[in-house]
Amino acid sequence: MKPLTGKVAVVTGASRGIGRAIAMRLAKDGAKTVLCARTAGALEAAVTEIESDAGTAASMALDLRLPESPAQLADFAVRHFGGIDIVVNNAGATKRGAFLNLTDDDWLDGFALKFFGTVRLTRAAWPHLKASGGSVINISGTGGRTPGAEFTIGGSVNAAVQSFTKAMAELGVADGVQVNVINPGSIRTGRLQKRLEALAVEKGTDLVAAERKMIAATKTTRIGEPEDIAALVAFIAGPEGRFLQGSMIDMDGGATKTL
Repeated sequence: MKPLTGKVAVVTGASRGIGRAIAMRLAKDGAKTVLCARTAGALEAAVTEIESDAGTAASMALDLRLPESPAQLADFAVRHFGGIDIVVNNAGATKRGAFLNLTDDDWLDGFALKFFGTVRLTRAAWPHLKASGGSVINISGTGGRTPGAEFTIGGSVNAAVQSFTKAMAELGVADGVQVNVINPGSIRTGRLQKRLEALAVEKGTDLVAAERKMIAATKTTRIGEPEDIAALVAFIAGPEGRFLQGSMIDMDGGATKTL
């Protein structure tokens, strides 16, 4: 039997990148998986791929920045598959840039999806997770632990998600819900590709050399793959990872060097 057979998983930001890889892996491991993002076509393509591999999935296109959307997503998962066992809060991208050029709207948008989307979906799903002895896995980022001047919004949002995780983990002990957070480092996504392209232009080199420069500058082992994060999510949510509670795991190739 697959390790997540009989489980229902909800994954946000699941149309591409890390979220898509997580949804694919949880479905492969037997979970009935609900994918959510704003792009319906990309979600439908992911569901088709899961089903072609004998998995079970459904999707719901929503803007999780809207206050009512997370509850709608939780209700959809319960109606469609009968409950919720796993929630992966992955959605959310924040604007990089010089601090003095970032507006209030940039800050509000950064918190609206990644932080408040996480809070609201966790709240909506909590009664179902409590009933099932389920698991919440928040995808934050290393910028929450090692802030940078070009990442003031993202670092602040990630730190808030990490603090929220720790608080909910304490409640989870009482309610029987597992809560943990993963901090990915540089992962090969579309956003990272754009950064590599900009670096290549800046240094007058090709993408391969730009990637080597990025790895050298951050003193890391390599660029991560979305599947790396997905494998860790599957482990945490599976039977072998259940002793993890309130854990903050840096999966970043060694980028985070502080204790």
